[in-house]
Amino acid sequence: MATERVPPSPPALPGTLAARVVDFVEWTRVAGYAETTAEVRRRYLSSFCAWCQERSITRPEEVTRPVLLRYQRKLFYHRKRDGKPLSWSSQHGQLVALRAFFKWLTMESHILYNPASELHLPRRPPRLPRAVLTREEAEAVLRQADPGTVPGLRDRAMLEVFYATGMRRMEVLRAGVFDLDVAQGLIRVRHGKGNKERLIPVGERACRWVERYLAEARPHLVVEPDDGTLFLSDDGKAFVPQTLSRRVQRYVERSGVGKPGGCHLFRHTAATLMLNGGADIRFIQQMLGHAEISTTQIYTRVAVKTLQEVYRRSHPAARLGRRAAGLVETVEPEDEPTAEDVLEAVEAEADEEPEED
Repeated sequence: MATERVPPSPPALPGTLAARVVDFVEWTRVAGYAETTAEVRRRYLSSFCAWCQERSITRPEEVTRPVLLRYQRKLFYHRKRDGKPLSWSSQHGQLVALRAFFKWLTMESHILYNPASELHLPRRPPRLPRAVLTREEAEAVLRQADPGTVPGLRDRAMLEVFYATGMRRMEVLRAGVFDLDVAQGLIRVRHGKGNKERLIPVGERACRWVERYLAEARPHLVVEPDDGTLFLSDDGKAFVPQTLSRRVQRYVERSGVGKPGGCHLFRHTAATLMLNGGADIRFIQQMLGHAEISTTQIYTRVAVKTLQEVYRRSHPAARLGRRAAGLVETVEPEDEPTAEDVLEAVEAEADEEPEED
């Protein structure tokens, strides 16, 4: 996701907004938040400080609710260099950082009241995952990694873990050698979103590939001192997120499935295929590490296979012959559409652009 370029932070003079941001970011780390959370807050709040300084607003007590509303409008109407607006997640993230900052300022008695207490966050627009792989397409992508080479074996093991667990990119990159329990078929996610931990199952096939990688490939990649990172890049260090995304994207492109995506594509695929297979959405929520069930429910809109089967068994029109549709005058019994015909027709309709609710 493209982000707005953050201007240099103004001098952090005592009692200024910039100085309070430095203190708040330090408090964020001390309070146990993830390092990524602290860094994102620093970048977003530095942009806010620069915007305020241009308007001669330099101290926290000078920030009022109308000022924050002006900044919110600025985020909404801002256009990046390519002419596109800021994404919902960027606008939402900046406003969340502001609310947390001013709540902290009030809690620490740096200001008398919280001007961001009634700041309304933008509503997330309804959206579906850009693409989801079928079972056959996922296998086609997995086959692109050549297990006959050290990098290929490592990549195949990583792809298998992505596919088997639906883990986020950063969760896989931060996984340690001892986080995987092959005997129990579990992996411990120690650095999930919001710094939360969870245990999730890993399929036997993914475990076998990781075991083979640990025995045959990782010893050729590791550089002492070994920090215990599970998947090592070619230089023996943990992967840079963008580098891994590009590798996975190349495998997807080479497979010829014709769908966009990288690491997150396997997260969408794992959740959707599990729903199609009859998994309860609450278990999928726990597996993906979603704080709210509403986040997981988006996959119910793309898991159409179960809906198709229910439709075929329950809707009387699903088995009507062509005569009822006015296509022919008479239809012999053997000319009636089969269940497979109906499924193909419904799948064709499901491929069209979905209407918004």
